[in-house]
Amino acid sequence: MDFTSQDIAVIEQALQLAIRSQSSGAKALPFQEVLGKLQASANAAMNSASFHKVSMHDGIRFDYDDSSDML
Repeated sequence: MDFTSQDIAVIEQALQLAIRSQSSGAKALPFQEVLGKLQASANAAMNSASFHKVSMHDGIRFDYDDSSDML
């Protein structure tokens, strides 16, 4: 399942609201764990996407088709 950044923001807000609405820390713990996992996954995805963008623009590209045969 693919989530957009807006989907992730909505889920984070819902988890934070659930954490604040719990009367005890023990009841809030599962929500905190899921929120932590979600944030870690989102950060990893963002870092991966930015690394991919950098690696795509890191220097000279060579075209290895055999167009030299046409000369």
